[in-house]
Amino acid sequence: MAGLAAKRPVYRNIHVTQILGYRLPIAGIVSILHRISGSLLFLVGLPLILWLFQESLISELGFERFRTAVAHPVVKVALLAMLWAFCHHFVAGIRYLLLDNHVGLEKGSAANSAKAVIVISLALTLVVAGSLFGLY
Repeated sequence: MAGLAAKRPVYRNIHVTQILGYRLPIAGIVSILHRISGSLLFLVGLPLILWLFQESLISELGFERFRTAVAHPVVKVALLAMLWAFCHHFVAGIRYLLLDNHVGLEKGSAANSAKAVIVISLALTLVVAGSLFGLY
C-alpha cells in the first residue's frame, strides 16, 4: 500500500499548464458553474433587468425602447445567458440545500445529482429559449 502512495503525483504549487490537464469531477464542475452563474446574475443580470424594467415603466416611448432592445439578437442572447444562469443557480441551489441536509452525500448519488443538475438546468433553459426566440 505504501508503494502505491509513493507513485502518485503530488501537486503542491499547480502551474497553469497543469490546470488545463486536471480532470475535475462532475460535482466540481457543477460547483464552479454555480459560482459563475451567481456572479453572472449579480454583476450582469441585476443591472440589465433593472434597466429593462425601468425602461418599460418610464413612458410609452421608454416601453418602445424596451421592446426594441429585447427584440435585438444580442440582447436575446444576453437574456438567454441570464436565463441559463438563473435556471442553473436555482437547480444547483436545491441540490446544495439537499446536501446540507445530508441527503445524497454518497459519492455515487452526489455524482448523479450533479448530472441531474446539468440536464435539468439545460432542459429548462431550452424550454424558456423556445419562448424567448418565438418558437411557440
